[in-house]
Amino acid sequence: MAGRRRSSGRTTSSGVATRPIADLADYRRKLERHVFRSGDLMRPVFEAARKSPQRVAYAEGEDERVLRAANAILEEGDDVPILIGRPEVIARRAERAGLPIRPEVDFEIVNPESDARYRDYWETYHGLMARRGVTPDIARAIMRTNTTAIGGIMVHRGEADSLICGCFGQYSWHLKYVREILARGGLHPVGALSMLIQDQGALFVADTQVHHDPTPEEVYETVVGCARHVRRFGLTPRIALCSHSQFGNLDTPSGRKMRDAMDLLASREADFIYDGEMHVDAALDPAVRARLLPSSRLGDEAANVLVFAGTDAASAVHNVLKTRAGGLEVGPILMGMGNKAHIVTPSITARGLLNISALAGTPVAHYG
Repeated sequence: MAGRRRSSGRTTSSGVATRPIADLADYRRKLERHVFRSGDLMRPVFEAARKSPQRVAYAEGEDERVLRAANAILEEGDDVPILIGRPEVIARRAERAGLPIRPEVDFEIVNPESDARYRDYWETYHGLMARRGVTPDIARAIMRTNTTAIGGIMVHRGEADSLICGCFGQYSWHLKYVREILARGGLHPVGALSMLIQDQGALFVADTQVHHDPTPEEVYETVVGCARHVRRFGLTPRIALCSHSQFGNLDTPSGRKMRDAMDLLASREADFIYDGEMHVDAALDPAVRARLLPSSRLGDEAANVLVFAGTDAASAVHNVLKTRAGGLEVGPILMGMGNKAHIVTPSITARGLLNISALAGTPVAHYG
């Protein structure tokens, strides 16, 4: 790959093109609010990423948000972006967006329509999937058309360290290929964790995508994964297991599930603060919780992690916090995959992609 191209004056340091803006003062206020709110919390992640540059493959390499994120990485970071897409489309869209980056000059391209590694890729995919109903013809077709699967094969073959996908399409569709290709050697998707940065601080929500109706064991794994990832941000995890039931007052499926998960955490001597099962208001308001259970392990502090009994509740709370409470999202983080893949959602911004790229660019050894 050729040497990196630095800013030509057509972009800001965040990779955003300097197009005419109707209300420049309002734009600056919003940008400063965004950057300052996320900057402090993301600093440990960016610092860890700089210690060991990683090769990050982007499945939707033609998307303008990916191009802006790649431009920012090349200007500000040390990770190596690999974009999957058609070179002529990438070049045209980068120029239209006012970005100075060019394919095969500033970053590597994997062209699904014509790549020297195509045969190696489809044969590798067929070798993984031959006894799961994938014929050679299907493998060839997938390696021509499915950029998430192409990125997964690159990571599997050691040609990339991590994959970012999901800028369009259903999360579960991308997860299928991540599971098929990369869930090996003890790795498996544990849950999706999102951090929402609010004026009061960071609040994490899980599992918003992976296990729609998790077992107590899966809730346990999610809680343990949350604790590990929250520490990546230099924070002390305080985890609430949330349910319609509250400290044993209801004999409901979600209440029983969360109590069973609590038993697993206790029997396996979890080394972080957790409590449950409880309502969200009890998790976030120590005064409410003190009236219900003065001896709660969370003490007089609010929880900073909410783990729910199913994705319906988790995703609903996550979306309300993001859209109505002004929460600035980082994630979702795909836990349990050793940082080999992260699946974003179609609402992600270029700045959000830059944040998840920093997470993807951090070797697992750096966060315990």
